[in-house]
Amino acid sequence: MNKKDIQFLDGPQSRIQEFFFAFKVLAEFIRGFRKLHFVGPCVTIFGSARFNENHPYYKKTEELSAQVAKLGFTVMTGGGPGIMEAANKGAKQVGGRSVGCNIVLPFEQKENDYLDTFVNIRYFFVRKTLLIKYSYAFIVMPGGFGTMDEYFEALTLIQTHMLKEFPIIVFDTEYHKELIGHIDLMKAKGTISSDDLSLCLFTDSVEDAINHLKKNAIEKFDLKYKKVRKARWWLFENK
Repeated sequence: MNKKDIQFLDGPQSRIQEFFFAFKVLAEFIRGFRKLHFVGPCVTIFGSARFNENHPYYKKTEELSAQVAKLGFTVMTGGGPGIMEAANKGAKQVGGRSVGCNIVLPFEQKENDYLDTFVNIRYFFVRKTLLIKYSYAFIVMPGGFGTMDEYFEALTLIQTHMLKEFPIIVFDTEYHKELIGHIDLMKAKGTISSDDLSLCLFTDSVEDAINHLKKNAIEKFDLKYKKVRKARWWLFENK
């Protein structure tokens, strides 16, 4: 069989539709950038929307997120229920800043009640960009397809030096044991290098996670705490 014998399928889409789609995507990015411009250095926490407030994963996320907020980071999530809600709640309860990039879906999800600010996004790839753009670290809690998608997106960008070497913490080694095994398999087969293993910390310890953030985010990137501005009496500001 030669090329003349092949009947090709009809593929190209309408140029007008693609033109308007590009503008919709641009509008989503601009709206997200404007909404999140002042959120400050973030730690983004990924995880499932399906765990309720009584689940151990939910409670552990609250605990971990509270400690992250105490370091001075803004806690960022996908803005929805489950692990995302737990992370925002943990930050909010200790007086930290809590933001979200909520995805607009026909069957879910509504933004949770623990957000200082949020933006609703229609496209997953725009949302992932926003979740990554403002963050100096990523924490991966137990989750499903979406969580793995977000984890490997961040990991790939760091591995290929499209992002700086921000720390990635994968929490709960029991839940992620098959994932850890598959990463070891990729190393053994040569599809990743041994150096790539250093890009992630796998842990069950909140203390270890926080120490990792201090060393590999705050110290490594020389993040400074904001100086408290003095009250000005001539502007009638309270001390």
